[in-house]
Amino acid sequence: MARMTTPPAIVILGVGALATARRVQSAVQSACPGASVHGLQGRVADADVDVAFAELAEHLRELYASGTPIVALCAAGIVIRCVAPLLANKGGEPPVLAVAEDGSAVVPLLGGLSGVNAMAREIAAALDVKPAITTSGELRFGACVLNPPDGYTLASIDQGKRFVSDLLAGEATRVEGDAPWLDDVQLPRAEDARRAIRVTPLAWSGATDELVIHPRSVVVAIGEALEVRDARDEGLHEHILEAARERGLAAQALAVLLAPAARIGDPALQQAADALQIPLRFADDDASSDPVRLLGKALRMPHKTLDDGNPAQIAFAIAHAPVDPATVGRARGKLSVIGLGPGDASLMVPAARAALSHATDILGYETYVKMAGPFRADQHVHGTDNREEMQRARHAFELASAGRHVAMVSSGDPGVFAMAAAVLEALDHAHDAAWAAVELEIVPGVSAALATAAQAGAPLGHDFCMLSLSDNLKPWSVIETRLRHAAEADLVMAFYNPISRARPWQLDKALEIVRDFRGPSTVVVLGRDIGRPGAALKTTTLAELKSADVDMRTMVIIGSSMTRAFRPANTSREWIYTPRWYKCADFNV
Repeated sequence: MARMTTPPAIVILGVGALATARRVQSAVQSACPGASVHGLQGRVADADVDVAFAELAEHLRELYASGTPIVALCAAGIVIRCVAPLLANKGGEPPVLAVAEDGSAVVPLLGGLSGVNAMAREIAAALDVKPAITTSGELRFGACVLNPPDGYTLASIDQGKRFVSDLLAGEATRVEGDAPWLDDVQLPRAEDARRAIRVTPLAWSGATDELVIHPRSVVVAIGEALEVRDARDEGLHEHILEAARERGLAAQALAVLLAPAARIGDPALQQAADALQIPLRFADDDASSDPVRLLGKALRMPHKTLDDGNPAQIAFAIAHAPVDPATVGRARGKLSVIGLGPGDASLMVPAARAALSHATDILGYETYVKMAGPFRADQHVHGTDNREEMQRARHAFELASAGRHVAMVSSGDPGVFAMAAAVLEALDHAHDAAWAAVELEIVPGVSAALATAAQAGAPLGHDFCMLSLSDNLKPWSVIETRLRHAAEADLVMAFYNPISRARPWQLDKALEIVRDFRGPSTVVVLGRDIGRPGAALKTTTLAELKSADVDMRTMVIIGSSMTRAFRPANTSREWIYTPRWYKCADFNV
């Protein structure tokens, strides 16, 4: 099977499909490490799958839109109806397959140009069945001519379909250029054939008697002195395309945009690379004003260099084979500080899940790192003790400044008593240009207070504050002052780190302060391990609350004078909410 860049999602709707799903997962792991089993909540235990989801159609559409290959262990019609609203570009769709729950059938549905039939054959072989392949070209020739291997791309999908139709109608072809993957394909061949398959980095002329396949073998380099306009301008992108056209090069043959390391962080470069749909890489060179020299230093393979007569502007290098971008210079490092949410995989935001998928390295407190898995074999995991925050942040910047993509893992939201502040503090104090050049993003998550509040109803429906009762990083006197002011202001309060073996007395002291300002019937919500196995939610009052009811894994939410608890008629379910209005004297404000 051709190696996929994105691990597939193996989707099941019930426990009866779990054994087959694990067989499929094992079959695709060698081609794409990181394949995961996704299970429907309520029908499959969260602990039995890698990812849990709540609604099938929404989940399948999310996977499809993100380009994730889908192997759905259910009826083909269900899958088709779920993703049908997104079907548009045949050339850009990921592989989508339906597999019978018992493994008796493998049906490729979508993604003929992205390797779905190869996936079907691999999975079917593991299940000892025959795949239901219906693509005429593959049945006739034994392979999809319009699905070249990684590192190659078609000049025109429409022309490609016409070309294959001609071959199916009886025309012969010849192959010009290096195309070893076609050696064993049963094509009708003739040395004098009018039709030709051409493998070349040169632009397609538009001739209708040829199928042009471009190897991604061209590296474009710019020098330090190349001027670019405002980052919102497309000048650099257009400049590169025009330079490529002048040399007869195809835009699809571009493999890498190479720039001097001195220009890391230049937004115009990233915009140009994104527009060209190629990776941006950097070369370290004190004489980097010359792009030809840059190419010579960064490329460790046979190549021919072309420049535009002005060494300070732009140059191209044509390699003899497709270029692996990872072998050219180095990437701009990236550090993604993410929140996992409260622990339930379905409550992790998609951006955090994407950052984990793309990361080369995952750092964090060991417990949270385990929650974030499973990880691929090519990802490096660095688990540490919970008290090593600054050391962990510095380690993350060291890795990222070397060109790695690092995911720093926090529970809840990374900006709420978590790693985002430590990461920014490390950057603030370092005064390190290499660290400053790292692309830094903070990805929000669902904090423990919000997760607990949602389980209870809406106790945070009006003004509230979040307070940590831990005095590890601030004096207890400060905590007392803030507690007193928050209680006097009648704010709903969410207590993080409420108690521990080292601080057994502080919660009782905090409650003494709050009771000076709140009535004994004030509603209190206790959420323990919300979003994790064994989660427990309890409602009590300020008078009844005891420190023995709380541990370090408990979120304590103390209501305001307006917070209410009620049970709807004929139900046993209790809801807690704080109304959005506030009573002051005889007025609602």
